[in-house]
Amino acid sequence: MTEREKMLAGEPYDPNCDELMAARMRAHDLCTEYNALRESDADERARVLKELLPVLGEDGYVQGPFYCDYGFNIKTGARFYANVCLTVLDCAQVLIGDDVMCGPNVSLYTALHPLDFRQRNMRRRDDGSLYDLEYAKPITIGSNCWLAGGVTVLPGVTIGDGCVIGAGSVVTRDIPSGYLAVGNPCRPIRKL
Repeated sequence: MTEREKMLAGEPYDPNCDELMAARMRAHDLCTEYNALRESDADERARVLKELLPVLGEDGYVQGPFYCDYGFNIKTGARFYANVCLTVLDCAQVLIGDDVMCGPNVSLYTALHPLDFRQRNMRRRDDGSLYDLEYAKPITIGSNCWLAGGVTVLPGVTIGDGCVIGAGSVVTRDIPSGYLAVGNPCRPIRKL
């Protein structure tokens, strides 16, 4: 099993293998290119974004700056909107439904590291290069959701359809469909 296959399977993997390092570098270069483009250069922005996010739904819009690890693990539905400074660590799949809005500084994190420092610390390969282990859990955001400014969604979380997540919330566990949820940790507070 390759390190990429391990990553996508949620197993511990070496993020510093050649394949994943090249994929991250490609995505980071495309993010840099996208973020440097003028708003008025819509055609070039669309080209770069399509290369970075091959499964961006119809009429999707991502305001720069935007940051992601790979891009190929992000799948959005139609009319996805992201305000400034969306960060997606997409080591696992990030599935986003139709008509989802992300406020400024929203962060979606799929990456995890071992809690035990003996497993987490960098190691040296026989060739002298360093490696470490991480793993990832997917994030799913249903359709018709609004993640307000500064929301952070942690690995393995599912947010159901029709939710509103209040500004500054840290979503540590699943949120059922149709709720206003707020806080750190984020909790459903009322049915919408």
